[in-house]
Amino acid sequence: MNFIDLRSDTVTKPTEEMRKAMYKAEVGDDVYGDDPTITELESYAAELVHKEASLFVPSGTFGNQLSLFTHCNRGNEVILGEDCHIVMHEVGAPAIIAGVQLRPIKSNKGEINPFEVEKRIRGVDIHFPETALICVENAHSNGKVISLENMKDIYEIGLKHNIPVHLDGARLFNAAAYLNVHPKEITKYCDSVMFCLSKGLCAPVGSILAGSKDFIQKARKKRKIMGGGLRQAGILAAAGLIALKDMRKYLKEDHENALYLGEQLSKIPGININLDDININMVFFNMNDELYNMDKLVEEFYKKGIKINGPENGELRFVTNYWIKREDIDYVIKTLKEILNRK
Repeated sequence: MNFIDLRSDTVTKPTEEMRKAMYKAEVGDDVYGDDPTITELESYAAELVHKEASLFVPSGTFGNQLSLFTHCNRGNEVILGEDCHIVMHEVGAPAIIAGVQLRPIKSNKGEINPFEVEKRIRGVDIHFPETALICVENAHSNGKVISLENMKDIYEIGLKHNIPVHLDGARLFNAAAYLNVHPKEITKYCDSVMFCLSKGLCAPVGSILAGSKDFIQKARKKRKIMGGGLRQAGILAAAGLIALKDMRKYLKEDHENALYLGEQLSKIPGININLDDININMVFFNMNDELYNMDKLVEEFYKKGIKINGPENGELRFVTNYWIKREDIDYVIKTLKEILNRK
């Protein structure tokens, strides 16, 4: 059965062009610096986000944690939003890998207040850990896009206090598409950035960590410590190049499909959804308890050829991607109505 998969934009399979490029990719041992396709990808990626250098890593979580590991010393403190991906969905890795303490700030739908950031920067005191890093996320994992003004304000605070800013840009290109700007207009407000090749862009594996030459040189050694030194990785980089060069243009269509999905869901009585919160390709919603048990929906949808995740904190999340078309959304809505009418 060919499933309609709304669990995430990580479920995208490589395009035919990617598969051919991977088959023909020129490769070498990247730990020795011998893989020309990896070199090409890292050069292109760095230029795209206007940074001096970049590094291919296996995943987004790996890239974020490598950034913390490189920017910070053990016992340092990192300021970030309480609902960001690094806090919520990276398995407590900052404590395990970098050995740092997180100092979360309450956010407004992913946007953290610059005043609250500055207030939490530690002074010099024998009792205090050193504030070593500020982390922001754009697009946020709640589906919201953070304003450039907010990013600029936080970046300037970092400059003022000589504290670097890392951007979790897993869905950087979704944010750029929503804001209708070049990605470098976002990444100029950070010292390092991680962005994914496998979220919505159809590459099968990989993310990029970009920053200054000195930062990436240090990160390359730290990557080896974390077990991320890959060998003939050009096979993966070939798909990554197509992802960055060709697939970004389809993200706006994913956003339009997500909004269409949200609009159709909003017409069903008992479904609660805020259409203004649909900035990218993510649709969050919940249902009145008397309407349907959301936990049962996963199984019911699966029987009809639709894959979804179960609720988290009382909400369901549907995610559109390159392989989800308008007719698929119509089928999902039709199926949902049939399931609710059977109750």
